Amino acid sequence: MSKKSRKKSSKAPSGSPTAKKKTLKTRASTQAKSAKTQRAPASKSARTLAKAGSHRAASKQLNSSESASAPVTAKSGLAEGQKAPAFRLPRDGGDVVTLADYTGQKLVLFFYPRADTPGCTREAIDFTRLAGAFAAAGTAVLGISADSLKAQEKFRDKHSLKVPLISDEQHKMLEAYGAWGEKSMYGKSFLGILRTTVLVGADGKVARVWRNVRVDGHADAVLEAARGL
Repeated sequence: MSKKSRKKSSKAPSGSPTAKKKTLKTRASTQAKSAKTQRAPASKSARTLAKAGSHRAASKQLNSSESASAPVTAKSGLAEGQKAPAFRLPRDGGDVVTLADYTGQKLVLFFYPRADTPGCTREAIDFTRLAGAFAAAGTAVLGISADSLKAQEKFRDKHSLKVPLISDEQHKMLEAYGAWGEKSMYGKSFLGILRTTVLVGADGKVARVWRNVRVDGHADAVLEAARGL
């Protein structure tokens, strides 16, 4: 090898400044990519946690909103011994019925959810069957629901009912006597008529209250209570 060749070869050794710069540049690039790769999952994880937290907060707010808008049970302070709430409502046949019409007489008020449904039909038929016995015990009987007068009259005629049927479409009497409140069906809550019976004494005071009535044998139990007043 000539002297010129050896000189040219010695000018670019592996430890030359140029080679060092290339090595440092390559190393820095590799480190930057590695750092970016390491940061990416952390950033993604942080975003996932933040999103989950936001979702939980939204769910909590939604549940709170649903709870606030849920129907509230319509409660009545009606209790045995207190004066029966006054009422004035239309009945089948077009007449108007008031509490004052029964002054000095015992009175049974049975509140039923809907005319011509199975349970309500059996209950109304039972009170009709015992109408003579109630009259002998000095007790009048009235059936009340939120059905229209037309529906009440159709119900009366279909089953030959002998007790007056009152229409309380605005729920005023139902609420006053605690027969309107929260019910549930198939997991859903709603407001409706709670099957309730109230016995009012001749003194105009509430003598007995039956709530969540079971139809079978109920009319007979009410008759016995009326006889015992």
